[in-house]
Amino acid sequence: MTNTAAQAELLRSLHVPGTPLILTNVWDAVTARIVAGAPGVKALATASHAVSFAHGLPDGEGLSIEQALDVARVIASAVEIPVSVDFEKGYAQDAAGVQRNVEALIGVGAAGINIEDSSGPSKAPLFDLDTAVSRVAAARAAGDATGVPIVINARVDTLAGGGEWDDAITRANAYLGAGADCVFVLGLGDEAKVARAISEIDGKVSVISNPSSVPLKKLAELGVSRVSFGPGILGLTLAHLQATATQLTALGDYPAELGFSY
Repeated sequence: MTNTAAQAELLRSLHVPGTPLILTNVWDAVTARIVAGAPGVKALATASHAVSFAHGLPDGEGLSIEQALDVARVIASAVEIPVSVDFEKGYAQDAAGVQRNVEALIGVGAAGINIEDSSGPSKAPLFDLDTAVSRVAAARAAGDATGVPIVINARVDTLAGGGEWDDAITRANAYLGAGADCVFVLGLGDEAKVARAISEIDGKVSVISNPSSVPLKKLAELGVSRVSFGPGILGLTLAHLQATATQLTALGDYPAELGFSY
């Protein structure tokens, strides 16, 4: 556990308001190695959607806990930098199960996790606040029990699920109080919402981005601590793959990337 603990400490140190940790999401060993080899990359994050689709399964804990742990093991073993795992709802119905599963996740090399507060496969309904808080606290207890200070990025699904702003902020601050290192607030679609969230949340804020989101440099200026892209990176990869297949099938030129060395 010594190396995993050191990686967790490193991962935590990379969450700096105004100098956000940029995480290009991965889903297997080869994507992990390729992204880890890119200049400037200091940590990795998985995306549950991408992992699930790569296995031919739906997102929303379509994987079994055994499959989820195996993917985490493969990715963490493939690189030497910290890996944060999108652990969905913890693959458990109760807080005790969350703690048990997070301990197992730490055991396969995860330095960080995402854990979400929606109880179903979509962004709603949410766990009630006390239950959601207990699940974040269980993840922190798993870190304490293993001696690995796992970095917890607690997802707040309120806005994405059609809920109210005040509830989102209440939840964000409650999760931080329960041991989360950062809160991952979905639904911050414009600059004003990002700025307001940062001003009202008593800790570090993580966001997901896509081409319609606030530009990365502006997110940094506003004080965001972490940016990821979720299934968007899988979509980007598949779009390039499909375009290449189309070009080759039409007897077109060989794309230069066909000679990429990995």
